[in-house]
Amino acid sequence: MPLNFDSSTKYLAGVGKKRQELLEKMGIYTLEDVLYHFPRAYQNRGKILSLAMTPDGTNGAFLLTVATKPQTVMLKNRMQLTKFVAFDDTGRCTVTFFNQPYVKDIFHVGDEFRFYGRLTVKRSSREMSAPIFEPVVEGKKLPDLVPVYPLTEGINQKFMRALVENSVNTLESEGYEYPEIFDGQTLENMGLMGLKEALYEIHFPTDAERLKSARERFVFEELYSFALGISLTKRNDKTGNAQPFTDTCLDEFYAELPYKLTNAQARSVNEIVADLSNKNGIPMNRLLSGDVGSGKTVCAAAAVYLAVKNNTQAAFMVPTEILANQHYNDLKDLFGRLRMRVALLTGSTSAASKREIINGVASGEIHIVIGTHALLNDKLVFDNLGLVITDEQHRFGVKQRATLAEKTKAQGKSVHVLVMSATPIPRTLALILYGDLSVSAIDELPPGRQKVDTFLVDENYRDRLNGFIRKNATEHQVYIVCPMVEEKQDDDDEGLLPFDFMNTDETITKQKVYSAKEYAEKLSNEVFPDISVGCIHGKLKPAEKDRIMREFEEGRIRILVSTTVIEVGVNVPNAVLMVVENAERFGLSQLHQLRGRVGRGSAKSYCVLVSSSETDKAKKRLNVMCQTNNGYKIAEADLEQRGPGDFFPDRSGDARQSGGLKFRFASLCDMELLTKAFTLSESVLKKDPLLISEQNSGARRYMKKLFETKSDTFFGIIEIKDNNI
Repeated sequence: MPLNFDSSTKYLAGVGKKRQELLEKMGIYTLEDVLYHFPRAYQNRGKILSLAMTPDGTNGAFLLTVATKPQTVMLKNRMQLTKFVAFDDTGRCTVTFFNQPYVKDIFHVGDEFRFYGRLTVKRSSREMSAPIFEPVVEGKKLPDLVPVYPLTEGINQKFMRALVENSVNTLESEGYEYPEIFDGQTLENMGLMGLKEALYEIHFPTDAERLKSARERFVFEELYSFALGISLTKRNDKTGNAQPFTDTCLDEFYAELPYKLTNAQARSVNEIVADLSNKNGIPMNRLLSGDVGSGKTVCAAAAVYLAVKNNTQAAFMVPTEILANQHYNDLKDLFGRLRMRVALLTGSTSAASKREIINGVASGEIHIVIGTHALLNDKLVFDNLGLVITDEQHRFGVKQRATLAEKTKAQGKSVHVLVMSATPIPRTLALILYGDLSVSAIDELPPGRQKVDTFLVDENYRDRLNGFIRKNATEHQVYIVCPMVEEKQDDDDEGLLPFDFMNTDETITKQKVYSAKEYAEKLSNEVFPDISVGCIHGKLKPAEKDRIMREFEEGRIRILVSTTVIEVGVNVPNAVLMVVENAERFGLSQLHQLRGRVGRGSAKSYCVLVSSSETDKAKKRLNVMCQTNNGYKIAEADLEQRGPGDFFPDRSGDARQSGGLKFRFASLCDMELLTKAFTLSESVLKKDPLLISEQNSGARRYMKKLFETKSDTFFGIIEIKDNNI
């Protein structure tokens, strides 16, 4: 049987049942999955270091000649130690291997090898333990860049590299024609590598420039596939049969509010009302965008009120349980006074409560459901769903929103959709991504919201910063955000070139990275033993998160150490200081979201960004936060400096949701390429609206893989036939 992209890995040499299961655990099922399992970094073995000039603890490559015959000795613990001396023009080094006595038959005096590993320097002696080694053979060039792959326990780098090589050689011997997503003209016009060549260069780089070209091809391939999916949804016929809301009086709703809407809020509500009352049956499809704390929730609540008042139900989906609880607590009393029944449905809702909510929604007794991804439960079906709202919309895939909109007994009826984002989206990007949505922008803050002063400091300010934290924790409360949940013991990352090393001015270096759990323990035990310190992160059980947040809201916890799980939805007016450790690891828009957790009360508030990065690029980026509190200006700067990665779903981070969409390149997107991708997708769909031609089979295949759907119905909107998937 000839093998192809869809063939199982079990047909490859060296893949038994156990390894097949381990590969599947990594999401690798087919030969295509193997080839698209891209390196996370590269060892730069082409940069040869000298023994005399290399500091202690440095990882790198050394070109050494064997000086002495290897000797093996048995230690008391039955460990075998094999040692020999090697040298270069600048000095000598002892090379040691553990429990590998066979290496004595590999290394002969006078032979030259390239060693890659960590050099240890003690006084005048140098040593390398268990380095990677490659013989230097005349006429054979050793690879300069060697891939380092994401792994799982039981799979090592040597096996993964061999698996990739085996896959390439197998497909080559079969004469397999790779399913190219672009035609020849597009490849030429865009200056892109063909698929086969690009895959080879990603895994077996000829040099840095060709690797860069291969990477750019896959960035564009991914963006183009994404653009096809978004463009297809935009082509959905805007004629519909949504129920127009005829009763649009909001007097009763406004009477229950303890404040008056700002002009921007009132304008946005009026735009929403106009959509909901459209007599042509066209469903509302609106994006409500606003800065942190601008008051989007009350605008959404007005839409919910009208939905229920017009005898339909509303679903309000948010990305985290913390945010779901926040909305529920904020809105249940308001809607209770308006005689509307609200339910909260999350992953931690008890089985008995879930059954009660499911029954109440199906019968129509429950009018409004606020929840997380739990709303996508197959058993939850609405009696007459009229409105779907998603908060922090960039964290949900289009497919998820469409799935929720279809969960109603009133089949054939279109549902009004309102998507909200507290991540200000630059207009240039919004026009590309959300061209099918009408946009309401809340561009002013409610009265009383204060400007948060922001400062950038390094580790030299640690003592002063701790004093500032103590002062604010005593009088008010403090957030401290760390980029990781717990410490990673991954010294092998030192000195690696990141996958996008051609587009960055930094390599992966050994730097102190703060983790929430360890840092909270240190603060509690050593720095602030007299102040209550709490810690919250995404790995905690929901009940534990709720307990910690409740104690912080009540003031029993004065310093809350967290990951980005508190990025959205958390409202504690008494918190006046936000400290972000390793700030260079966050996007500007994410930092702006974190800063928005303070400045919600009457006291003066501050944000301190801590970064030891020495690069001009990082300093310039972080200084934007110190210069402005305008979320839209920050978003524009983030877009200009980093590309639109922060505006897309990604798989990293403690609170991020993939939204059913898995970008392999996360923030490696490029605005120019993104624009070209949408231009090309529109051109292709103009000629082939349903992507049914053989020429577009590769594009169709990759798009469906990107959006994780094998259904003929793409997002419930357009039929796409593909017998190969």
